[in-house]
Parts: sequence; structure tokens; C-alpha cells
Amino acid sequence: MVVVSAMSKEELCIWVIDLLAEMFELDKTKITLQSNLYSDLDIDSIDAVDLAVKLKQMTGKRLQPEVFKTIRTINDVVEALTNLPSEQVI
Repeated sequence: MVVVSAMSKEELCIWVIDLLAEMFELDKTKITLQSNLYSDLDIDSIDAVDLAVKLKQMTGKRLQPEVFKTIRTINDVVEALTNLPSEQVI
């Protein structure tokens, strides 16, 4: 299990980019913090749900639906993970 609370923001960013590149066969050299998941990376709503499930599996923490709905960029994903309560469990 990945402990996101133990990672720096930079480490978390790299981890999220690596995860997205692996899951969706993206060129990680073209992914930045400002990359929009939908328009820049061509991730659709089903892919986004897959991402949420994968994040829960890997971190043991679930992004709340209201938070997940606001995610648009890589930075949004990093911020959402950073702000997860440390005591939250699956």
C-alpha cells in the first residue's frame, strides 16, 4: 500500500504521473501538473472511475465523490490525495 501522507508533493506528483502513464498508456514526458485529464490526456468518465478505484486500491483511501467531481488536472489529483484524512481507511 502506498502511504501518500509520507510523500512530498513532488514525489506524489511523480507517482500520479507514473500511474496515469501506466494505466492509460500515456507518454509521461507530455504530462504536466496543468494537464487536463479529459481534454489533454483524453481520459473519459469510465477511465476516471477506473483511476478512482485504482487510487483506493493503492492507498487504502477513498476520494469522496464531491472531491472527485472537482478533479480536472493532474495537480487536482495531487491536491486531493494530499488532503485525504490520514485516519481514513477503506
